Amino acid sequence: MIEIRQLRDLSQFAGVVELQKVIWGFDAIDLLPMRFLVVLDKVGGHIFGAYDGKRLIAFCFAIPGVKPGPTPYLHSHMLGVLVGYRNRGIGRRLKLRQREEALARGIGLIEWTFDPLELKNGFFNLERLGAIVRRYAENQYGLTASPLHGGLPTDRCTAEWWLDSPRVKQILAGERPPVHAVERISYPAAIGFIRKRGTRAREIQKANAALFQDAFARGLAVTGFERGPAEGTYLLELWQ
Repeated sequence: MIEIRQLRDLSQFAGVVELQKVIWGFDAIDLLPMRFLVVLDKVGGHIFGAYDGKRLIAFCFAIPGVKPGPTPYLHSHMLGVLVGYRNRGIGRRLKLRQREEALARGIGLIEWTFDPLELKNGFFNLERLGAIVRRYAENQYGLTASPLHGGLPTDRCTAEWWLDSPRVKQILAGERPPVHAVERISYPAAIGFIRKRGTRAREIQKANAALFQDAFARGLAVTGFERGPAEGTYLLELWQ
């Protein structure tokens, strides 16, 4: 049985730092340290861990944020699952626990960034959680030492998860709302392999960055994701 717990003490935070090293292969300069997690917990964020017995095998945490106007939100900055525990629904359980805690505090929005080249993440965010995307940032975090980033700029989409919206409720209930796609942005299904070989991944990343930014400037939003044997495709429609 995998148990989800809210993390509150230093020994638990140390486990989160260690998992960052194992999952992403970060150098020390890229790690978010214990003192950051302590502050996050004290100022209105939250940190959740998934445990297999006494072993921490996954975590996520969110930072409080403020946009123009009175509405607070949470920025979910990291979610990581050890390799042997992936594809077992643990990431989704962590996100649903984040949603539950946020709604209990009257917070209706959680955002996070993700790499659109990570097609499984795109599918998960859009089709399993009901997030939408209306922003794209080039090289948001700069170049990192993580082999998972493949030496590419850290281009990121921002997922907006409107926690109590009809769309999110419908998707969490297993019902997919129709997507009236007017544009599609695709990546090769083998982009993970391509990323490890030569410069083609950078060419794909750069070309699609321009497509995303142009679409968002015209009022489109990513609201769906299609998986195929040759491509993974982000579906964009007009958004009010």
